[in-house]
Amino acid sequence: MRVSGFDWDDANRDKCRKHGVSAAAIESLFRRPIAVVPDPAHSRAETRFKAIGRTGHGRSVLIVFTLRSRAGEIFIRPISARYMHAKEVRHYEEEIAKAEKR
Repeated sequence: MRVSGFDWDDANRDKCRKHGVSAAAIESLFRRPIAVVPDPAHSRAETRFKAIGRTGHGRSVLIVFTLRSRAGEIFIRPISARYMHAKEVRHYEEEIAKAEKR
């Protein structure tokens, strides 16, 4: 899928920044390898996804986002982002290792 860019406004930018993750950091994560999974439990109105990636400094970040279409183009709309706790990182690394063995 080709994505044209990001859909930012004050609300989603402020929500991410509240957790210490800047818009620039989020955008850079999507240029690196990330794991993306559906997140159907948190919205009935739109399809949401969770993405897990690492910054250039090696910090793990969890991003919740949706895709928006405008004028025939697709944009990533970040909803929330935060740095992950060590316990979460271990859990996801274990899940990835299990999946790779299958």
